[in-house]
Amino acid sequence: MAPSRRTSSIGCSLAAAGLTLVTACGGGSGDDSKGKSTKNAAAASVREETRSLDQLYKDARAEGGTLTVYAGGDVATQQDENKAAFEKAFPRIKVNMIVDYSKFHDARIDHQLATNTLVPDVVQLQTVQDFPRWKKAGALMPYKPAGFGKVHDGFKDPDGAWTSIFADSFGLIYNKDRTGSAAPASAKDLLDPKWKGKIISTYPNDDDAVLFLYKKMVDTYGWDWLKRFAAQDVKWVRGAQAPYDEVESGKKQVALGAETPIALFPGQKSRFVVPEKEPFMSWAQRAAILKDAKHPATAKLYLNWWLSKKTQQNHYMWTVREDVQPHKGFKHVWEYPNTSLDGYVRFMTDRAAAERFRTQLTQYVGEPKGKPSPGWLGVRPTHRVAKDA
Repeated sequence: MAPSRRTSSIGCSLAAAGLTLVTACGGGSGDDSKGKSTKNAAAASVREETRSLDQLYKDARAEGGTLTVYAGGDVATQQDENKAAFEKAFPRIKVNMIVDYSKFHDARIDHQLATNTLVPDVVQLQTVQDFPRWKKAGALMPYKPAGFGKVHDGFKDPDGAWTSIFADSFGLIYNKDRTGSAAPASAKDLLDPKWKGKIISTYPNDDDAVLFLYKKMVDTYGWDWLKRFAAQDVKWVRGAQAPYDEVESGKKQVALGAETPIALFPGQKSRFVVPEKEPFMSWAQRAAILKDAKHPATAKLYLNWWLSKKTQQNHYMWTVREDVQPHKGFKHVWEYPNTSLDGYVRFMTDRAAAERFRTQLTQYVGEPKGKPSPGWLGVRPTHRVAKDA
């Protein structure tokens, strides 16, 4: 398994092009020992939340009972299950969940920050490289939800600027009814002629997480693997949800670079392959409250709900908490030696290297075709299907 304008208090410290700190707001060059001291003191003052969800819910209701979330995803309805679960737990809160590709959300957030037109209260994206940058620019609210201390160390900012809320993977899945005992055990197996015309994949040059998966395959097997794989009459699509949907429905037998839920629902036919030795990609989805969020109390409730043991146990992907057991048949994601959580962060941070690989890979798979599945949402979407305001 999508407000009104407000003058940003950090507007003077954000440069329109790069969100970098500027001297005019006290963050410039020179002796910054005082600034470092103040920053360290501020970080030390951020304590883990001690209020209960009921107490936080009361504050959220008093604030107005609404929340806007910009969430990374492939289709407008992709976060509806999480939205419904939150609203069921807190029935007097309305979540405006706006789903779009993370690479579009981060660009519009940058633009909104630069133009003092911020819309979301919370962002949760796979573009992990953005969060340290936004933290440095002062765009994020330092906050440590209850359970923060139990979150795996690699999945949170020590100062509380952001925390991960679940761990995800785009990988190899198959339809158990269509493949039977012949199910592939690795991406290398997909080179077998018997899979020709039966494979669907997300365009790796359209989604950086899938691009990283293909980078791991090329690093492991060489460019010949990609050449032979592309010759398997692969159906290329935009977004990781479509491959999952087509495998689940039986239209295709296997998918690479697909959404890969590890918790099974009744009657589910697709299965996620965790290779024994072959690398597979995974990452922790980061979430943060914007410093100028219009509904900070409700945003805090939202992050506390995400990190609660109940939510972590019930979510269909890996937990980020060390004291919550993963779903049956799986280990904690950080316990797999053949995944590369830190490698994904490094890959996403080195944009020049990522772009070089994307351009090379495009020679094999072609340019991505088709409209973005959530549709074009514009610069300041305020609702799921809103256009630029």
